[in-house]
Amino acid sequence: MTEPSIPTSDVVSVEFADHVAVVWLDRPGKRNALAPEFWIEFPDVLEALGNAEEVRAIVIAGRGPSFTVGLDLMAFGPAVMAGDIAAITGETSPSDVAKRLNTYKQIKLMQHTFSSIADNPKPVIAAIHGHCIGAGVDLATACDIRLAAADAVFSVRETKIAMVADVGTLQRLPSIIDPGRVAELVYTGRDWTAAEALEMGFVGSVHDDAASVLEAAVDLAMQIAQNSPLAVQGSKAVLNASRRAKVHEDLDRVALWNAAFLYSDDLAEAIQAFLEKRPPEYKGQ
Repeated sequence: MTEPSIPTSDVVSVEFADHVAVVWLDRPGKRNALAPEFWIEFPDVLEALGNAEEVRAIVIAGRGPSFTVGLDLMAFGPAVMAGDIAAITGETSPSDVAKRLNTYKQIKLMQHTFSSIADNPKPVIAAIHGHCIGAGVDLATACDIRLAAADAVFSVRETKIAMVADVGTLQRLPSIIDPGRVAELVYTGRDWTAAEALEMGFVGSVHDDAASVLEAAVDLAMQIAQNSPLAVQGSKAVLNASRRAKVHEDLDRVALWNAAFLYSDDLAEAIQAFLEKRPPEYKGQ
């Protein structure tokens, strides 16, 4: 196939084969921690792939030892501790209201990053290995299909760092697995294995290692790509139609919640504890 033109990125790369695009999270040295530029560049790449007629299915995978360890706290942490996530984008917050508005805008931008997967017209398959933590679960829940390597470890980690997950997990995970199981995983923030993910229906299959799960995901994507793209993309549109509006409504609700309540003493303590590599001491304030 003729390879489409894709925006360049320092944190994401793309490979093509037989109408399938493999999108790589490409910060292996940082275990694919999602740095500030990721949230800007990734949706541009997904939009280009969604618009490319040559592409009929997409696989998302991670280079190196992990799929992704989630939000890059080394990049975002100092801004959170200063009380202004939007400072990362160069904005200023002259008042408390402006700070909260900037936070709301930043959360909406980050939500858009993963909605670019869920709302993409092409089927998207996640090939997960190693860590899939925090925002990694948000990313995975936005995919149509998830496959895992046997070493995959998942966690809705936000609760452990005094945050309400706000970029998709709380909105999409209850439609994938039992809501009671969702509550347990979210409230505890505990790790869960690939075997448990398979048992609960979060992933469709488990494979020996990173190479084999990628091979399985690409093979599945190629099977999808052999079908009529009109039929496949129409099927995704119909499957998504009934839940898309509710997901976006609920995403806006959590964005408003975190814009109001994100900057707690507990969150500052969580970031400080992370940077100092010690357990946090929460006071509920």
